[in-house]
Amino acid sequence: MSLQETRAELEKQLGQQIHLSDWTEVSQKRIDEFAAVTGDRQWIHTDPERAARDSPWRSTIAHGYLTLALYPALRGFGDGGVPVAGVRALVNYGINRLRFIQPVRAGARVRGRTRLIAVEEVAGALQMTEEFTIEIEGERKPACVAEVLARLFF
Repeated sequence: MSLQETRAELEKQLGQQIHLSDWTEVSQKRIDEFAAVTGDRQWIHTDPERAARDSPWRSTIAHGYLTLALYPALRGFGDGGVPVAGVRALVNYGINRLRFIQPVRAGARVRGRTRLIAVEEVAGALQMTEEFTIEIEGERKPACVAEVLARLFF
């Protein structure tokens, strides 16, 4: 598909949900690995015994940025795939707005829900703006809501 054809197809989906991931577990092991990579070893994330005793959640919780870092996998880009036929490369361009609404407890399952809110041509590419929500299984409030920008190159 050409850039113009892709834009026309995407514009038909404005305001609609365009992706819903499967549930995935945020294990203590995953939290510990993220702590090791980032150097953020705050007890609220890495000390289950202390968290059970002293945390308002009575459990360790995932780092907010770990929750956000699940975006590629939850969005369906984790295997290197792109969402649209004819696209050679997809590049994260940034985030306009980001809120961590509720923490993700160790062992909880999350999924990503994506709604397309804008598509425009920029510098020979298409830019998609998506509302990306990370939901926590069994919880009323989401973990995270972000307005994510991605550029599609043809």
